[in-house]
Amino acid sequence: MTDLRTSTFPKDFLWGVSTSAYQIEGAVTTDGRGQSVWDTFCATEGKIADGSSGALACDHYHRYPEDVALMRELGVRAYRFSIAWPRIQPDGVGAANRHGLDFYDRLLDSLCEAGIAPVCTLYHWDTPQAIEDTGGWLARDTAARFADYAAILGEAFVDRVRMWIPLNEPTVETLYGYAIGEYAPGRTLLFDALPAAHHQNLAHGLAVGALRSAGAEQVGTANNHSPIWPRTASAADREAATVLDALINGLYADPVLLGSYPESMWPYLPEGHAEDLPTIAAKLDFYGVNYYEPQGVGAPSPGNPLPFDLAPIEGWPLTTNGSPIVPSGLSELLLTMRDRYGAALPPIYLTENGCGGDDRLDAAGGVPDAHRIEFLTAHLDALSSAITAGVDVRGYFVWSLLDNFEWSKGYGPRFGLVHVDYSSQVRTPKDSYRWYQSMIRNGR
Repeated sequence: MTDLRTSTFPKDFLWGVSTSAYQIEGAVTTDGRGQSVWDTFCATEGKIADGSSGALACDHYHRYPEDVALMRELGVRAYRFSIAWPRIQPDGVGAANRHGLDFYDRLLDSLCEAGIAPVCTLYHWDTPQAIEDTGGWLARDTAARFADYAAILGEAFVDRVRMWIPLNEPTVETLYGYAIGEYAPGRTLLFDALPAAHHQNLAHGLAVGALRSAGAEQVGTANNHSPIWPRTASAADREAATVLDALINGLYADPVLLGSYPESMWPYLPEGHAEDLPTIAAKLDFYGVNYYEPQGVGAPSPGNPLPFDLAPIEGWPLTTNGSPIVPSGLSELLLTMRDRYGAALPPIYLTENGCGGDDRLDAAGGVPDAHRIEFLTAHLDALSSAITAGVDVRGYFVWSLLDNFEWSKGYGPRFGLVHVDYSSQVRTPKDSYRWYQSMIRNGR
């Protein structure tokens, strides 16, 4: 494997950081923002580990100039952020809220003045509650409403946004939000949740068309992908791995890139879904991959209503929140995607990669996080290996710029390059921030 310390990335390689609106913005009742499913979910007792919410988060809505300055000092060339749908359309329909547009206007202008390319995600799970009340992603009409929203943003911001991503990780929204209920909106439908996957895929395709009509030149996606590792080499475990791979990976990449769904998923999709595939498979300029870890799987145990058992990944170190650290899984994933999709796969960007930790200020006022430096170094090493093997990867975005609200885990895990004291909102760059700054400067 290539040693990152002695190899370099291309000079035009795009180094960036990522965030999402609900995790950092706060200001959930400010300037006409409507209620989102996450506001509702967080207000439901027992849903968030520490009983918190994103109501204040990092107060990025008011402190974005400070955060842009941190990015400028860091040296990133791009910033991937999401726009809050209920901040633009409080009820998910109708005319845009001018105050919401004005906030993102200010943010975009600040980024451009700092020489940082905006990479805009239209949706990172914060569905307007009014849309969920009429069916959410289980309803086909939501895809049409999302296309209208995309058209508003395209018209408003196409002059400054470099790259567009309609939806972030529809697999997580479908499985965690609608199948098992760990995330908003908290539905527990198991395989009956899969219409939500199709409607998000359709929303993606319709949004691509709306953004193209507005003049967008670089449109892609950002899907969470995992290598699927069978527990043993038995035929039963390998069959379970095939099903889980279709559910987690193929259900989203196949229709977007190949214009088809894995056959094993057909029984769970809405009637007539095939008619939408030409729209879903609209040509993309890049493919965003979010990678964190592989997923182990085995044959279903007696009484399990699902066709697989999830299995732990053993023999690898763990992050503080229990996720296995498997850098080689990244190169495996990228090589598998290259071989599976061939010429249909556009250039790739790693749109999310990072790790959580229990990061604290030390006596000197710094934040040592050697575990994150080791994590990022090893994953960039794996990325370099995949590039050397011929995978066309154009950029890398660390998750995340700031410590933030980490969904159902609340404010426990800290993923940021910058430590946030949530009571005072003081930002303190961690050791990993300085490391990444040097990495970007030297490209090695």
